[in-house]
Amino acid sequence: MIESTPILQVKSLSKSFPGVKALAGVDLSVWTGEVHALMGENGAGKSTLIKLITGVYRRDQGEIIYNGEKVNFSSPREAQEKGISTVYQEVNLIPTLSVAENIFIGRFPPEGVKINWKSIKKSAEDSLKKLDLCLDVTQPLSSFPIAIQQMIAIARAVDFQAKVLILDEPTSSLDAKEVNLLFSIIRKLRDDGLGIIFVTHFLEQVYEISDKITVLRNGLLVGEFETQSLPRLELVAKMMGKDLEEFENTEKKLDSAVQVNGNRKNGKSFIQIRGFGKKGMIYPFDLEINKGEVLGLAGLLGSGRSEMAKLLFGIERADKGKIYIDKKAVSGSSPKFSIKKGMGFCPEDRKTSGIIEDLTVRENIMLAVQTRQGLFRKIAKKKQDEIVAQYIKALNISTPSPEQKIKNLSGGNQQKVIVARWLASQPRLLILDEPTRGIDVGAKAEIQKLILKLSREGMSILFISSELSEILRCSTRIAVLRDKVKVAEMMNQDIDESAIMQAIAEEDNGN
Repeated sequence: MIESTPILQVKSLSKSFPGVKALAGVDLSVWTGEVHALMGENGAGKSTLIKLITGVYRRDQGEIIYNGEKVNFSSPREAQEKGISTVYQEVNLIPTLSVAENIFIGRFPPEGVKINWKSIKKSAEDSLKKLDLCLDVTQPLSSFPIAIQQMIAIARAVDFQAKVLILDEPTSSLDAKEVNLLFSIIRKLRDDGLGIIFVTHFLEQVYEISDKITVLRNGLLVGEFETQSLPRLELVAKMMGKDLEEFENTEKKLDSAVQVNGNRKNGKSFIQIRGFGKKGMIYPFDLEINKGEVLGLAGLLGSGRSEMAKLLFGIERADKGKIYIDKKAVSGSSPKFSIKKGMGFCPEDRKTSGIIEDLTVRENIMLAVQTRQGLFRKIAKKKQDEIVAQYIKALNISTPSPEQKIKNLSGGNQQKVIVARWLASQPRLLILDEPTRGIDVGAKAEIQKLILKLSREGMSILFISSELSEILRCSTRIAVLRDKVKVAEMMNQDIDESAIMQAIAEEDNGN
């Protein structure tokens, strides 16, 4: 029987925060048996909308109708108990608890006055089998990589008797095989009658899995569209608030900048790494980064890209190998040492390793500058304001004030603040680990153009991205990793995506 009304309907929803109108009169309709993509730039209002639906925030105006009744959830738990489950971009589980405990936390099946741990273990294993995962559910969550933790969070959400499943960037930490597995699960759930809200920044995934798309921009509703009837370029233009001609011109300018960057001759060597490695983390590798070039690192999830960056910056200590800066051997390995030597590092996980949530935008930007200058050489407030204002303007950071707490900014703007922090320290080498992960296409294009601009000005950049097109667009030279080993190095102008994929997939001959 065809449903006559949506399972979830949002009407004229509005929400304001101090100095920010996060959502203004937004509508959304989700039907049973459909995947509904929610799209928009960072700051468009996607996260706010989800948190209003699930009771994290209280709405200012509007109404939410679920399963034919007006609702006003007071907490995510209440929403979940009623049948609306959410999986967030950052894994929202407890690392020190076991996998089984995380799946059933808050709803342990009792046996008399005791908890039936045998039943919990069996039920957790059954939940994971639905996702084709076979794990030791007695092990702590922290013992598994981020990708597996994400799948465990999805297993927990699916295990509830949900009628609506909200997936907020569920594929951001998954490789292609895991994405395919997740999509097969999503399709099954859709065919079983669930209404699924799918939030993502991956256009390919939207067109592969979704039936409808709702686009938000600056807290306003742009419109709802049938996925197959909306051309991709038009979707991007709607998200960015530009007409198609303007967007195409922007793309041409960026491609022109990339062509110049790709054809530019390499400068003198800045840093050389010889036989650097750490047992159990990454095999010894050689690497050289020249002044004014972008060296891209390509490889599948878990190939060793982030491990290489952390060793170079001193977050992890290598147990063998040498580093040469300006052809002189250096000793010491720590973030403080690296900062003093002119390095900066933007980590992959901005929530736990990048921003300090309860500090302001100004304080977050000034961290690296103050570290480089020394704890006891305090930078005057006036000078801080000048530096912060310069980079807020240069990176187009959207914030009501430099004194706004960074946790109140959108993900894309948080990422820009981290980049601003390191640019303010004027590094010679900037390490960028997935700087565009989980941000919208507009902010992504801005960061890509910034990378090219900085390299033309002489800064060396180590650039990590899971998107091959982005690696090719921004890099002068590309190193390819597979299974914790550096397996190839290529000049950009000589290769395409298929060459990188072939290097990643090439059979290991035992070398």
